[in-house]
Amino acid sequence: MLKAFMIYDTIIGMSILIMEVRDDMIHRSHFCGKLFFAAATAVLLTGCGENDKNPLDPDNPVSLTVWNYYNGSQQAAFNELVEKFNETVGKEKGIYVQSYSQGSVSDLETAVRDAIEGKVGAEEMPDLFSSYADTAYEVEQAGALADLSAYLDGAELEKYVDSYVEEGCIAADGTLRIFPTAKSTEIMMINKTDWEPFAQATGVSLEELTTMEGVTAVAQAYYEWTDSLTPDIEGDGRAFYGRDAMANYFLIGMKQLGVEIFQVEDGRVALNLPREELRRIWENYYVPIVKGYFGAYGSFRSDDVKTGELLAYTGSTTSAMYFPSQVELDDSSYAIDYAVMAAPVFEGGERYAVQQGAGMVVSRSDRKHEYAAVEFLKWFTEADNNLQFGCEAGYLPVQKEANSKEVLDENIAAQGLEVMPKTYDCLAFVFEEMGDFTLYTNKSFENGSAARKILEYHLADWAAGDRDSVIEAMEQGKSLEEAAAPFLTESSFEKWYDSFCSALGEAIDRQG
Repeated sequence: MLKAFMIYDTIIGMSILIMEVRDDMIHRSHFCGKLFFAAATAVLLTGCGENDKNPLDPDNPVSLTVWNYYNGSQQAAFNELVEKFNETVGKEKGIYVQSYSQGSVSDLETAVRDAIEGKVGAEEMPDLFSSYADTAYEVEQAGALADLSAYLDGAELEKYVDSYVEEGCIAADGTLRIFPTAKSTEIMMINKTDWEPFAQATGVSLEELTTMEGVTAVAQAYYEWTDSLTPDIEGDGRAFYGRDAMANYFLIGMKQLGVEIFQVEDGRVALNLPREELRRIWENYYVPIVKGYFGAYGSFRSDDVKTGELLAYTGSTTSAMYFPSQVELDDSSYAIDYAVMAAPVFEGGERYAVQQGAGMVVSRSDRKHEYAAVEFLKWFTEADNNLQFGCEAGYLPVQKEANSKEVLDENIAAQGLEVMPKTYDCLAFVFEEMGDFTLYTNKSFENGSAARKILEYHLADWAAGDRDSVIEAMEQGKSLEEAAAPFLTESSFEKWYDSFCSALGEAIDRQG
């Protein structure tokens, strides 16, 4: 009887504590309140039952399969940590992890969908897999994801960057489905070697590249300067700038201008596409593409820097390791230095930067496999392990304590890590120089992947097609201004705007 009263008293006390902590969290922030309460409640409700027991047995280890999309150095870095886990904590607790790369992000998503649908020849669902929020949302709607809140308490969640956890709260009840494992944002990288003679000749400065409008103006100056170097050839100026991930340009650019394109409530989305703000998006991408000031030639903009077709680009922090060490021309090559800057912000805009990078999700199965999967993820995201992965793969760590240059330097020294200078400089820059940026990613919704594809390709393809027409007109003897003029009118913008809104609306209307 005494024991029963003690249990009852403990439950009441924990209930009061949970409500006090929950109220405090709501007072400080609305961030993922449902998640914390659900996690804490799960701890309370399972405290007197069998589920609070560790289901693992070191003598009978559980085997976990994890799918990812890593390749090259990223895959090697991940596999190295998996092996380290298996030999240490995994062996101690009775967990053995097997890692498999599915190739690209698209290949991984296809493999997961095929497994869920039970297609002929499809592999069984893995215990864990890398996933972006849009894909995870689809899998969650199919009821195939484990509730990670049941295996994490509030103190554990507090270790992680708030916005990273919030991104993973995609369940209808606000509980966690995506475990943050590695993140990235965007930066600008510049071929400093070829920038310097251009800057000396024209008087431009790197400070002008802090705004999107400044980048456009500098790109025009670069085109005109390179054109002037061959006075006997008219209109052969070179592009200065490009960007990867056009969807980010829309989402972050509009957010900087005070507009959230996708307004999501309960998994449903309403579009917010004001003409004035989209005009600024158009003027600072479409116009400079059509006039040859911006460019996009290879698979990634770092490829275009390598071939000398661009001097600067905006891309993921993970792209730093791919920034070339030399420019390779048809008949020669030369070494180049680099500079790292924050991605440009629209003039007068708020300092938003993209939050991106896949997390890990756990397939719904049984308590033993789900528990083991979360144990691996908690280990993988500990500061020293996560920074080891980040240093080798170019990702940002996900725990708050790990996001500083001091901790980065300490871990490099303590673990004897070999870090590419470009990757180190990029990570250090984000930790030291981008503290006043707010990271943003849109909430998940049905058919979010289809909507994102419109952002990714619609304007880019439209601009590329019209640029081809301008080049053709110039080859027939027209000047750049004459050739580009028909594409830079108000009616040209309206035509694109109407088409863009219609395409995005069609993607959204596919919602059931």
